[in-house]
Amino acid sequence: MAKEPRLIVVSNRLPVEIERTQGGFTYHPAAGGVATSLQSVRKQREMLWLGWPGTPVWDDKDRRSIERHLVKEYDSVPLFLPPSDFDLYYEGFSNGTIWPLFHYFPQNAHYEAREWNAYKEINALFRDKILEFAQPGDLLWIHDYHLMMLPALVREALPEAKIGFFLHIPFPSSELFRMLPWREEILQGLLGSDLIGFHSHGYARHFLSSLLRLLGLEQEFGRVIVGDRAVRVDTFPIGVDVNGFESAMQTEAVRKELAELQEETQDRKIVLTVDRLDFTKGIVERLESFDHFLAENPDWHRRVTLISLTVPSRTGVPEYQALKKEVDEAVGRINGRHGKPGWVPIWYMYRFLPFDRLVALYGAADVALVTPLRDGMNLVAKEYLAAHPDGTGVLILSETAGAAEELGEALIVNPHDTEQISEALLHALTMSESEQVARNSPMLARLRRYDVVRWAEDFLGGLEPEIAPAKQQVQVRLDKAGINLLLQAYRSAKQRLLLLDYDGTMVPFASRPKEAAPDEELITLLTRLAEDKKNTVVIISGRDRETLQDWLGGIGASLVAEHGAQIRRAADTKWSVQTTEAADGWKSELRPLLELYVDRTPGSMLEEKTASMAWHYRRAEPELGDLRAKQLMENLEGVIANTPLVIMQGSKVVEVKESGIGKGRAARRWLDSDTIYDFILATGDDVTDEEMFEVMPDGAWSIRIGVDRRSAAKYSVRGTSAFRRLLHSLGDR
Repeated sequence: MAKEPRLIVVSNRLPVEIERTQGGFTYHPAAGGVATSLQSVRKQREMLWLGWPGTPVWDDKDRRSIERHLVKEYDSVPLFLPPSDFDLYYEGFSNGTIWPLFHYFPQNAHYEAREWNAYKEINALFRDKILEFAQPGDLLWIHDYHLMMLPALVREALPEAKIGFFLHIPFPSSELFRMLPWREEILQGLLGSDLIGFHSHGYARHFLSSLLRLLGLEQEFGRVIVGDRAVRVDTFPIGVDVNGFESAMQTEAVRKELAELQEETQDRKIVLTVDRLDFTKGIVERLESFDHFLAENPDWHRRVTLISLTVPSRTGVPEYQALKKEVDEAVGRINGRHGKPGWVPIWYMYRFLPFDRLVALYGAADVALVTPLRDGMNLVAKEYLAAHPDGTGVLILSETAGAAEELGEALIVNPHDTEQISEALLHALTMSESEQVARNSPMLARLRRYDVVRWAEDFLGGLEPEIAPAKQQVQVRLDKAGINLLLQAYRSAKQRLLLLDYDGTMVPFASRPKEAAPDEELITLLTRLAEDKKNTVVIISGRDRETLQDWLGGIGASLVAEHGAQIRRAADTKWSVQTTEAADGWKSELRPLLELYVDRTPGSMLEEKTASMAWHYRRAEPELGDLRAKQLMENLEGVIANTPLVIMQGSKVVEVKESGIGKGRAARRWLDSDTIYDFILATGDDVTDEEMFEVMPDGAWSIRIGVDRRSAAKYSVRGTSAFRRLLHSLGDR
């Protein structure tokens, strides 16, 4: 059995708590979803964890001592970061910019260049540490918003690396994300990954939308083509250790804590909230909802207690100090308004609780009130259910928590709707046990099936196949061995025919057609190929003849313009126009309709050619452009019925052309000639090239540029850069 590749996990913090003592340092495994989930992975494969140790270090001796111990006992590599840059990177950009913006609090976000620069510097230090330890074949799994530049930095240094990235917080809508001044750099950083994971489909959709709107990158079934690579974007909702919580409920320590809680609360119902102190958690809004509930339902006085556990967070930050004061005042106000001798409505605990005490709280609570204003997932909701294996208890859950996509049987509420939360509390406190079990059973079954271990296995299973050569595609991917065979056939041939598409094949698409002019490297490369007497080079494009003549007229190749409407052989000075049966004047009839769609779709444009008219919408707002394209095609179908005109949809273009014109028919001018070609190469990237692929003889090398697309071509390469490299190999003498 093949050995599993080593896994290198990279996160801002190591999964180890370190405390300085008089005798040195003490070490404790950190609790948490990611740390817990990867314990099972450690048993299956070699694993190394890289991150900041989270403790101040005074001298090199301390550093050496900590590093030796962490590597030996915890398979962890500490990254000691400069304090000044770390504060700018962590409290500054990560938590002062990304955290509030991604959680839909743009008013709390600030944008400072020095913090952004520190963020990049720290990400580069993580890159450097990875390079010290990475070996060929390793899998890299990078975690969370602190390290969003890291995938691209590693990719640049290790082009063949296998990189996965997981974001544990929400990804905001594109309208919000574009407020970030360094938005394109962040996206490019993430695109260094092979697999990017999110907790929910909504977050993945927002990310893909940002790629489309800001970088012009389209997705096809969750795959985004970036140069020569395919980046997969998918959803992996993190789970909890269900078995761990069920087992903990049976331990002596938890049973003792549970008995004490029940004695203290007597016969009262318990509503539990558990949060880290943060403005995204909706703590004040929740307290106000409980206040409203008590005001509207005085019969529940003395019969219910809200236990509010709030874990301290960023205590040195003024905004969090102000939030702490606001929460304290709200608790005091509500207890003062509704409290009675022997009954305090809210038990407020501002501290961290050990695991046993927390599990006991979960088990004792009749209701879990989980209403963050925005949360990536929120594991409290899942942990509460896991601590109730018998299916009792009621979960009230915010619709803006990532967990709401999975836990739809809970009482789902709008965290800003005080009345709705109050009504949900009344429903929860009066819910029958049979309804509780009916709601919780399917959620528990789901959590057991997709627990935290399955989450890790699912992500890694999704990462590894993406890196291996694709074997189950419609076309055969030209790997190194395939390219060698092509080169052997090319070099041994006496007469070669090269039919080369232009846009999307030799150059990437541009937002404006005129901006895709060939660079000097491409001109030199094509000229070298055309100068070879064994070669017949044909540039077969949808471009108009003036553009092709201007850009490529001097390379010595034959030019085919407008998909075959006009042809100029290399030895000729004049262009020949291909005739069709289309009636004169068809353009004047269609022009008003096409111009209407230009007017209705900002960013679109109309291009007129000899035998076609093309409506381009690459610069239009993506969803609007796609909608208008469908509408335009429907309208055109009715207009051109029973005429020798056809509609073609290419990459961000709808084109009407005369049906007798096509790349297949143009290619036949060379295929059917007296010259016998013993090597034929045909290349293209979209539907307009399919006619050409279909007429290729059996021995031809037909190559589709792009991945995972159905085509008549026999082979595929990932993108324009990969095809450029192939052309360079052909041109080498």
